[in-house]
Amino acid sequence: MADRDKEVIKKLEGIGEQLLKQIEKSQNPTVELPVRTLNNIFFDKKTGTIKLGDKTSERQFLNVAHSRKFMQTALVAAEIKKVIESKATVSIRDLYYALKHTIEGTQENSFESQEESDPVIEDIEASLDLLREELHLAASAKGIIAGDVQLRDGNDSIDLSKMGSGGWSVPSNVEPNKIEFKKVKAEYVLFIEKDAVWRRFNEDQFWKKNNCIILTGRGQPGRGERRLAQRLNKEFGLPIQVLCDADPWGMYIYSVIKQGSISLSYSEEKLATPSAKFIGLTTKDVETYKIPKEVTIRLNQLDVKRLKEMEGYEWFQKKEWKEEFANMKEKAYKLELEALSKKGIRFITETYVPRKIKEEDYLP
Repeated sequence: MADRDKEVIKKLEGIGEQLLKQIEKSQNPTVELPVRTLNNIFFDKKTGTIKLGDKTSERQFLNVAHSRKFMQTALVAAEIKKVIESKATVSIRDLYYALKHTIEGTQENSFESQEESDPVIEDIEASLDLLREELHLAASAKGIIAGDVQLRDGNDSIDLSKMGSGGWSVPSNVEPNKIEFKKVKAEYVLFIEKDAVWRRFNEDQFWKKNNCIILTGRGQPGRGERRLAQRLNKEFGLPIQVLCDADPWGMYIYSVIKQGSISLSYSEEKLATPSAKFIGLTTKDVETYKIPKEVTIRLNQLDVKRLKEMEGYEWFQKKEWKEEFANMKEKAYKLELEALSKKGIRFITETYVPRKIKEEDYLP
């Protein structure tokens, strides 16, 4: 068993040992957990990430309001320990079904739906300061990457420059004990919001011509893509340049890559990349690159509402972002990356992104 797995098991056993001591002292068995609500989340200016505060809550066995959640917490922790000891990796859906059963002598199930088990997993992640992947729980592979990179995935050697048109599928667990970099030859990572746009960059061999790595999360990126980008940034000093739509949703995706998400505030130090830069798209690019107005899309009510919410976020208070948001509201339009095809199929790969990088035309 890997040393890291032994450390994780020790943390899980700590939960059980604490409960056992409480029982031996005739105390009410209690689990203390971080509060994961919005009022316990803050933006740490020093690290540039969204973090969980110090507030905690108790889950007590002898409290009728807590007893079901207490039972579920103990069940999940025990099952995760079993999975790790089996040297297996399972999905959170697998875990839910493994634990779902009718409690003996009652008509009540341990879990009625996965909506009950998922938050318990997150509670354990937060309380033990571990990523889900370190608990041997995996999500579906989502992201894709290509570049002059060689790595070891378990017992397999992978060359990311020879993955063809489909690229390499980024696994959910990219921790150093699973994914070991052997060679990384690149000047930066281009983190692309959309799968279709990533495929344009890959087909045009952008990564080879511009000595970079191209990565996509296919929309809102998963933990694997974000963790991989952070590792490339920290371990190899590669800048992370983010390419998203010029709309509130694309810009929020950028902020998740950079500062982290509110929902995963308890693990953002292991996922966020505070030095990331927003390369585009912006509404100001319409004038700068003479993009025809007919390819813009009018902001709808949901866009306006989301934009207003983002204007209130502490991490969007820099002058450049205030100007971009003001321009978007004034023009009342948004823009998709695919709209650049109006200027030519390869305009985005041959002109737009190279010029943006050369001129260092970024938003912070």
